[in-house]
Amino acid sequence: MKRIKLLEVRSELGAGTRGAGMGIDALRVACLNKGSDYFRRFNAVVVPDLNHVLFEKTPFPFAKHIDAIYTVQKGIAAAVEQTLRFGEFPLVLAGDHSSANATIAGIKAAYPAKTLGVIWIDAHADLHSPYTTPSGNVHGMPLAAALGVDNLKQQRNVPDAETEFFWRRLQNLGEPGPKLLPEHLVYVVVRDTEEQEDALIAELGIKWIKLPEIKAKGSRQLTREIYQHLRFCDMVYISFDVDSLDSSFSIGTGTPVEDGLYLSEAENLCQDLLENERVVCFEMVEINPTLDNGNTMAKNAFNILEKATDAIERRLKLEEVVSR
Repeated sequence: MKRIKLLEVRSELGAGTRGAGMGIDALRVACLNKGSDYFRRFNAVVVPDLNHVLFEKTPFPFAKHIDAIYTVQKGIAAAVEQTLRFGEFPLVLAGDHSSANATIAGIKAAYPAKTLGVIWIDAHADLHSPYTTPSGNVHGMPLAAALGVDNLKQQRNVPDAETEFFWRRLQNLGEPGPKLLPEHLVYVVVRDTEEQEDALIAELGIKWIKLPEIKAKGSRQLTREIYQHLRFCDMVYISFDVDSLDSSFSIGTGTPVEDGLYLSEAENLCQDLLENERVVCFEMVEINPTLDNGNTMAKNAFNILEKATDAIERRLKLEEVVSR
């Protein structure tokens, strides 16, 4: 890979609370206030959103706006795939976390023969389906879509045929079939789950790193252990939801949760993880300035983003030198 390309996704269709579509602009404000040239240094592509449909009533109570979300996700997947095929590193800045299913689909479309590992830094497992969701918000479903699971053992809803049609489309976005195996997924600081998700995590045997382990081992040791677990993966995608931060730092997000990462812990962890040469994509999501005070969340997230980007750039420069 030669350079970073920013992919800006302002869709907030999958969220339950409005405002995540403004998260990228809040990051830009934080950048300006800091006097940084970050958003001038990189080429950016804006993926079309359909946020105007939020003014219309959705006919899909168990997967709200899933028809429009499918259209948006096709655009995200295509942008990620094209970026990778051009030899660039896609750094995705997105509104709500439903975008991650499309990011994963785009990576697999670019590298269909390679095995993908996913590091999921988030307060939530995002493992619901239309059959299990308590809210109907699709930002709680991206990993179920990528894994190709419905969790029918824990079924609580009966979606109609049209919902099922679009759900299958999300699960088969890009290349048909699951994009990810459970053993190639690592949860980091996930701490707010429902019983349906807990049952599925146990059934699938997903690796789950909780806060006490993070504090005890530190980012360097954790990074080594995570990549040892993902040793059979050819490439890795890192997804960072800002609600992985402790709620004292993250009120400007739709679903803040206490007992999360401190800012320095998040910065160090992202930097250490991104130094690995197998990482092909990084994504940051769920900044919501309408829930914030003084744009604090975006300021904190921008600091993490800068440190993460520095780690990516150092690695890309090193790869360029080695390849000469």
